Amino acid sequence: MAYDPIPAAEALLRIRRERTVVGPLPVGIAPSTGAEGAAVQLALAGLVGSLPPAGFKIGATGKRMQVYLGVDAPIAGFMREQDVHHGHAELRFADYIKPGVECEVAVRLAHDLPPGPCSLEQALAAVGGFFAGIEIVENRYGDLTELGTPVLVADQMYHCAAVIGDRHNVEWRALDIGALAGRIELDDGSGDAGVTTDLLGHPLNGLAWLAGSPEAAAFGGLKAGQVVMLGSVTPPVWLTGPAVVTVTFPPLPPVTVRLR
Repeated sequence: MAYDPIPAAEALLRIRRERTVVGPLPVGIAPSTGAEGAAVQLALAGLVGSLPPAGFKIGATGKRMQVYLGVDAPIAGFMREQDVHHGHAELRFADYIKPGVECEVAVRLAHDLPPGPCSLEQALAAVGGFFAGIEIVENRYGDLTELGTPVLVADQMYHCAAVIGDRHNVEWRALDIGALAGRIELDDGSGDAGVTTDLLGHPLNGLAWLAGSPEAAAFGGLKAGQVVMLGSVTPPVWLTGPAVVTVTFPPLPPVTVRLR
């Protein structure tokens, strides 16, 4: 009997609306493979009116993030148009469940990438813009070992929103984007730093991975105009209250978010 992703998608949407913790889904509706998790994610995108999506986030592309999450491979999730902000965002801290922020780089696609094997060169040729980004994530999970990776896939891998620095023209192809130093800093002076080399060796290796992933296959591939968050060079910085967050990857323009 073919797997039906709709009940799991409806359950995840109900959990979000009730602002409760995502735990293991009931036997009979829970996805058990990455492909089933991707099918649930596609169904969830349909339920929230995000087909086609504005783009995708990729999580766990950096070694520090994989160790932090206890996974050994990337995971991707779709992004809604209304959750993608440009340059700066003003958001309400209370709207999020245990929010965190991540220090990311991102791309906007100039050309489609069909689902299937993709080389770094093919990924590079598809990119129209490369910029700094902040991902806003929620720690809405219980024990990750009990939850299982397919449910993380289904639930968009922590994703809530993103701020991307795509409103300024930068000659990014002249930069060594594989070795950009990034920093995330809060207005209280705390922060962290990392380098794009840690993102699967080169940040666009993540884009190549995404093109060949079950998530991309479920959504019919990647489309021109979509944004892809390529992963965080640091573990998430979890917030305990309102904050102003800045991410820089010189010489790319900085991005900021104020959670008030």
